[in-house]
Amino acid sequence: MTTLQLEVTAISDASAQVRTLTLARPNRSWLPSFTPGSHLVLECGPSVNAYSLIGDSQMPVSYTVSVLRLPTGRGGSSWLHERRPGDFVTARPPRSMFPPMQNARRHLLIAGGIGVTPILSHLRAAARWGHQAEVLYSHRPGVGAHLEELRELAPGSLRCFTRRGEFLTALQESLGRQPMGTHLYCCGPEAFMDAVCRGAEELGWPEGRIHTERFGSDALDPGAPFEVVLRDSQRTVTVAPGRSMLEALEETGIPVPNLCRQGFCGECRIPVTAGTPLHRDHYLEDQEKAANDSLMCCVSRAQTDVLEVPL
Repeated sequence: MTTLQLEVTAISDASAQVRTLTLARPNRSWLPSFTPGSHLVLECGPSVNAYSLIGDSQMPVSYTVSVLRLPTGRGGSSWLHERRPGDFVTARPPRSMFPPMQNARRHLLIAGGIGVTPILSHLRAAARWGHQAEVLYSHRPGVGAHLEELRELAPGSLRCFTRRGEFLTALQESLGRQPMGTHLYCCGPEAFMDAVCRGAEELGWPEGRIHTERFGSDALDPGAPFEVVLRDSQRTVTVAPGRSMLEALEETGIPVPNLCRQGFCGECRIPVTAGTPLHRDHYLEDQEKAANDSLMCCVSRAQTDVLEVPL
């Protein structure tokens, strides 16, 4: 796997809980360009996590990420908040899962909390391409991140909200008056994005013009135990309540590629050759879930007592 050894060259605070890190090669040479909305996968001590790139995407000499500190989280936010200039971080090259549509002449960008990071990248691209962009940013009082940059990039078209009711009223108004061909991009907590998407769908927005970048995961019930028959290795693994199938496979010594471990990225997708999955991911399309021939083993479980997989 290709990796980049990057040095922390600068640190600043985007808000009380959000720290911004600038990362560069030790010799300050060019880094790979990336699609706006891309994320950078960082190895954060024992954890691996993805963070949206917020800087310039064209021939960058550094990468910039902003990280919300989550002391009780399973990611690497606390580890990254402890880094200092001169420290090194191992990164995997940028990946695009939330790109802007270059043929869209107008973009409606909606962010909740730390979800502003990929939206900021989209806004930079819209400014570069000369596209119209409108930004709605909902955040808790006193903790809005990157507000000055947003104001500079979207003069006259940025609206910020600290009250849910005011945001929802503005959202309804904005969704209802967008010209035909506008594309909607949204990132934030799960319930926040569900409300935005539901509002757009109720007003008749086509599915192809609604784009989301999901992070975090609502608490899932522990589920019933089930067994996984590993067809190729002729072994059986038991997945206990409250444990993921991915964790059970790893504990048995079965390596499975993975990234987010929350059902969003698609990295841990594995085929299913018998049994019926209980899909809990946000990656597979409805028709793919209905086929029941694969699942995201980081969050999905089984509707039947046994699943068979070709591992």
